Amino acid sequence: MATSSTASKSAAASTTASTTTTTAARRHRRRPPLWLQATSLGLSLVAVAVAAYLTVTHYSDPGALACPDTGIVNCTLVTTSSWSIVLGVPLAVLGLVWAVVMAGLTVPWVWRAASPWVDSARLVVSGAGAAMVLYLVYVELFRIGAICLWCTAMHVTAVCLFGVILAGRAASQNRDPAAS
Repeated sequence: MATSSTASKSAAASTTASTTTTTAARRHRRRPPLWLQATSLGLSLVAVAVAAYLTVTHYSDPGALACPDTGIVNCTLVTTSSWSIVLGVPLAVLGLVWAVVMAGLTVPWVWRAASPWVDSARLVVSGAGAAMVLYLVYVELFRIGAICLWCTAMHVTAVCLFGVILAGRAASQNRDPAAS
């Protein structure tokens, strides 16, 4: 009888050790690289700053943008055009909302969240921002006939953020927890 009891305890210990190892491996695999956390949060905060500046100038004085207002580079023309408002909401405000959501999705403790929906939300929201950039650049170049340097800064930030998130997903999926 002692042998049976010892075998049961050994099996239970083995199962517990296996579960602990599997959980630790999952936890380690899900931990994103530090470069990803820092870069994505930094880009998100840059986006918040640029979008906040565009929003403030939209409501105060669009002519006050630190940007030329003649020729192909004309921030005032772009930010005051009929294309700069969607369903009564200024694009600057929509950009600010997007940037704040991205900042929330890229803080370090959210990166470490175990919920798969967070990773999906981060990818979808950043992808939506990058897709919107394509539309906005088209509008600037072919509908308005001018570009805004501040808008371009926001565009570059959104595309880079999407690229960093894609690269981070690839890096996280390719990590070998046994190698660390």
